[in-house]
Amino acid sequence: MSKSALKTASVLAFERNLDVSDAYLWQTDSKAANKATSPSPVVIKEKSVRGTISNRLKNTITNDPAKLDAETEKANLQKVDSASLDENNDTLVARFSLKVLPFTGKPNVCNDQDYQKALEQVVTDYIDTQGVDELARRYAINVLNARWLWRNRVGTESIKITVKCNDQTIIIDDAKAYGLKDFNSDDANIRQVADWIKAGLNGDEFIILYVEAQAIIGYGQEVYPSQELILDTGSKKSKVLYRVSDRRGSEDNAGMHSQKVSNAIRTIDDWYPDAEFPIAVEPYGAVTTLGTAFRQPKAKMDFYTLFDNWVLNGDAPDISQQHYVMGVLIRGGVFGASGKE
Repeated sequence: MSKSALKTASVLAFERNLDVSDAYLWQTDSKAANKATSPSPVVIKEKSVRGTISNRLKNTITNDPAKLDAETEKANLQKVDSASLDENNDTLVARFSLKVLPFTGKPNVCNDQDYQKALEQVVTDYIDTQGVDELARRYAINVLNARWLWRNRVGTESIKITVKCNDQTIIIDDAKAYGLKDFNSDDANIRQVADWIKAGLNGDEFIILYVEAQAIIGYGQEVYPSQELILDTGSKKSKVLYRVSDRRGSEDNAGMHSQKVSNAIRTIDDWYPDAEFPIAVEPYGAVTTLGTAFRQPKAKMDFYTLFDNWVLNGDAPDISQQHYVMGVLIRGGVFGASGKE
């Protein structure tokens, strides 16, 4: 079948190739005499707090000065979840695992065999000419720079990273030495972690990384687990943090969503137009915290435009955009041209 006769499969889906677990949050004391002491869990507690009114008030109130004054004087009573280190612990310990699955370009689901052959050929050509070296290197940097700690990374005295794979271990004493704004860092530790990830993506061996961060944040300081999205508007609690169970059966231990950790690991896209900082690999370059999509379709730099031109027309983008397209496929998702609105 000629390229011009190809059409995007209406059903097309890829499984993710970087399978990330939830991150479990623990705590310990960096100055403890017995360094072998097992860390204890970071426990989520509920607080009832009396705050002040600080949100913007409705126009119906602001149009009446008397009501406005009365409203601003009210107390803001609320129940919230919070998580902190104990007063005798100064170190947050965060752990997650990262399984790297083979990336062959074969979709998990595809209802058009001609399209699938063309797609797999595109991926094969990319792997043969470019390889996954650059993608693996960037993923490795994001593991070692502790980007995945998110807000917990800010204000730390130091962060120690340990990565174990099979019978090998890498230890980084200063994760903050690796920057967050670019991917210019390069040393033996980055190359080793990148080689592990590359071996997993190429299907050369079974790869699962066990990653641990020890971040000294201060005695009794607040910890920032993932926050749950509360769809029930009748909830009496204004902030609910993510709970995970531990081996002792507790349901109040703090954790971070696997999606949040994964988002940090794949924050490698600085190939979008006028890039100032890396963003997570997404079909439209969407960053919800900024309310912006950095790869809007009108600029023809979104995943679907680049991907369709490459597979359907044989029009390969430049090397950086090839990395981006393959990064989206490794991310996984549903990409079919379904006629449903």
